[in-house]
Amino acid sequence: MTIFKYAAKGPGGKTVEGTITAADRNEVAAELRKQNLVATRIEETGGGRKKPDAGATGLLGRIKRPSASRTDLVMFTRQLATMVGSGLALLEALEVLGEQAESVGMKLTCQRLVSEVRSGVDLSSAMETCPKVFEPLYISMVRAGEVSGQMDTILVRLSEYLEASDQLRREIKSAMTYPVISLFLVLGITTFLMLGVVPGFRAVFESLDSDLPAITSLVLNTADFLKAHWAMVFGGMVLSVVGLFVFKKTKKGSEIFDTFSLRIPIIGPLVRKIALARFSRTFATLIRSGVPIMATLDIVADTAGNSVVAQTVLDSRESVRSGNMLSEPLSKSKVFPPMVVRMISIGERTGSLETLLEKIAEFYDQQVKAAVKSLTSMIEPILISVMGVIVGGVVMAVFLPILDVVGKLGAATGGGG
Repeated sequence: MTIFKYAAKGPGGKTVEGTITAADRNEVAAELRKQNLVATRIEETGGGRKKPDAGATGLLGRIKRPSASRTDLVMFTRQLATMVGSGLALLEALEVLGEQAESVGMKLTCQRLVSEVRSGVDLSSAMETCPKVFEPLYISMVRAGEVSGQMDTILVRLSEYLEASDQLRREIKSAMTYPVISLFLVLGITTFLMLGVVPGFRAVFESLDSDLPAITSLVLNTADFLKAHWAMVFGGMVLSVVGLFVFKKTKKGSEIFDTFSLRIPIIGPLVRKIALARFSRTFATLIRSGVPIMATLDIVADTAGNSVVAQTVLDSRESVRSGNMLSEPLSKSKVFPPMVVRMISIGERTGSLETLLEKIAEFYDQQVKAAVKSLTSMIEPILISVMGVIVGGVVMAVFLPILDVVGKLGAATGGGG
């Protein structure tokens, strides 16, 4: 038996704190429910986590942070939910998942979890040792399942959340694959023409002994410069991309890039819709799973994917802590549309916030899919037009001097005849 310290809310909203001796967190939560209390925090008073057993040594002990792909995590969550829902013991379920895992990362993750849980650590605490696999949202929902005693239900909701998020990510990636490939083809063809084809015509044009058209001189000079300084040009492009990437990782850079991305025509509305869909789905999933509102706002801000949206959520957290409704600070921001704010306000007043948030997420999921499809259909002709202009410009630059010489020869021949 272990002594647990708890904090809970009573029927009147009053916070109650105390200690209970129980076997685990689930037993503490069950005892508090009998007293008409809702647990908000349960923690051991033993002064920290137990020492892991010998199973954590060797290869697993040396690998500090195993990692796994998003697809592996979705499959792991769905299978764990099924096993726990079927009555299988948590430790046994983790052992089975570790044995049948196909990827090395997920196999090592399961082994780490088994080692930690066997040593007496809660599953949520064990997951904190694998931060590359389990994000804060995941851990918070698992902890809510441990406190409420509804681990199987929470895991099902978590798997549905991950599957919906992963599906939206795959659809966006799939829709953008063709434009990206087309863009690289345009760059490849342009590079080939400017470095491999155009420079060879300079000697031919010089032998014609005639003034070159402006477009021909421009193309030839550009090709000569690229051929003579290709390393500098390529290196400059790489350094620029790396520099922008590093700058974006900073707090100031992230704010600038995210603010700019929301203002770009056509792209900006799509970025906003993706952020709103993620915000709504994450918020609804956490609230429905019983995660406290303040912790929910912190997690939603961390997973927003846009620093502007994240800052808006963090600002609203302070307002909620003061006893105000969430919709009030959101209505003052330029990120959240009136429709979203209105639905959140209705949800707060009627007690159906998570339901309306799910409706908002579904709505913006459809909006994102339609916007991505429209953007893709718009990008294709633009890229084709760019390719046509580049290739056509090079062809025109090459053939104009030749046609000019042929015209002069024809005129001379006709005049002489």
